Amino acid sequence: MTAPESLRVPAGSGRSSLRHGQAPVVAVVALGGSLGAAARYALSLHWPTPPGGFPWATFWTNVVGCAVIGVFMVVITDVWAAHRLVRPFFGTGVLGGFTTFSTYAVDIQKLVDHGRPATGLAYLAATLLAALTAVWLAATATRRVLKWRQP
Repeated sequence: MTAPESLRVPAGSGRSSLRHGQAPVVAVVALGGSLGAAARYALSLHWPTPPGGFPWATFWTNVVGCAVIGVFMVVITDVWAAHRLVRPFFGTGVLGGFTTFSTYAVDIQKLVDHGRPATGLAYLAATLLAALTAVWLAATATRRVLKWRQP
């Protein structure tokens, strides 16, 4: 019995492609992710959330990270022809490690477990709204500044 066409691994894929083209990408994502996660962890140590309290550190980490993503994406798509490893390093790695939507989900569960479901629901909605607004505002503002600065 053979695998259907859609499940077959194309010839030339697998380990050889990782060695030749993807290894640098994986390496810079890992490096960037470790830097972003370390920064997020440091922030959580300096701004801990008390049991049942509103997780401000996670909230602001995600909002600020989304704003930086908005600026970054405009700069690397509209202004700067970045090296092929810049986007995976900074966008996927650093900012992916810094922002933490998995901790966001855990924080919501902790609020519910501590008898604060309304706060959990407010946190769920506020983070989503603030993060989406932050990325949109940052991208829009960056485009306007760049347009204004053009001769």
